[in-house]
Amino acid sequence: MANPAKKSGINWSKHSQLVLPLLSILLIVIFNLIRDPSFFSVEVAKNNVGNTVLTGNLISILNGASELAILAMGMTLVTAACGGQDISVGALAAIAGSMFVKVLRAGQITMGTIALGFLACCAVAIVFGAFNGTLVSVFKIQPMIATLVLFTCGRSIAYWINGGATPTVESPLINAIGSFIPGIPIPTPILIVIVVGIIFALLFKFTTLGLYTQTVGINQRAARLNGINTVGIKLLSFMILGVCCAVAGCIGVSRLGLINHETLLLEIEMDAILAVAIGGNALSGGKFKVASSVLGAYAIQALTITLYAMKVPSTAVKAYKAIVIILIVVIGSPVVKQFFSSLRAKLAAGKQGKEAA
Repeated sequence: MANPAKKSGINWSKHSQLVLPLLSILLIVIFNLIRDPSFFSVEVAKNNVGNTVLTGNLISILNGASELAILAMGMTLVTAACGGQDISVGALAAIAGSMFVKVLRAGQITMGTIALGFLACCAVAIVFGAFNGTLVSVFKIQPMIATLVLFTCGRSIAYWINGGATPTVESPLINAIGSFIPGIPIPTPILIVIVVGIIFALLFKFTTLGLYTQTVGINQRAARLNGINTVGIKLLSFMILGVCCAVAGCIGVSRLGLINHETLLLEIEMDAILAVAIGGNALSGGKFKVASSVLGAYAIQALTITLYAMKVPSTAVKAYKAIVIILIVVIGSPVVKQFFSSLRAKLAAGKQGKEAA
């Protein structure tokens, strides 16, 4: 009997990893539609400077998850290649944001200055990413332990870059990066996520980075025997994550119009790891899908916005998030997947037995 998936030309196994994050988002959507049918309504309004913009909870979710989605993309590569997670991404984003502000304040804020500041913070983030990558790839230190160094001292370095101050950067150009470009009703951070996602897609399409990363994560020894530079792949994954941290840091600074090394993307590390986990990626390395991690990031933000809409106190939000996330991760665990696979096989065998009878 012909396989329906093959007959329709759709390779469902290729997209199976999207099931968990899509299911998570679907459950949150259904819950909100039952609780408040207008929860996801999008409205057109005027912002403080008189521009026509889109507003509503849906826009807040897409906009608020921008930094997390970008970090989740880079975190996915590190997890896939190294079988561990980088817990210093928030601190590194603060360092990059501080460097961005330092360059901006060195002269008049123009497009050229912003481009120079972005390049400078990317360079700094890549250096620190390479430091983390060297500890992991060369010295064989477990990623979470290796990045604990920067997690501990990173915000102090960010504090030192601007001489212990929290300077502001007031400019219509910076405001446009953090909020809206005049004439475009969609928040700029959402557009930046789309651009970063396209770059990742092109990178995987026209290079062997995706294949090599997955190969190194699955079997490092076999990858090395096949001529793949395992040290280089791991190092590159941390450097790419460094660029993602720089982009997220610049968005964070542009949103606030200042750099606060203590609060910028505080505790975003755990959400980035959770986004990768909810995306169904193996936290032990190997098979990965960046799109799944991005959906995981939006699922986390949708849950956060839902809790705030339900008037849950900010001090209790993390507890509620933890409960829901535990349920989501358990549902997507290998044990539960194996149980449902066995159950499905038994049901199929029983059906075939009845048909044969």
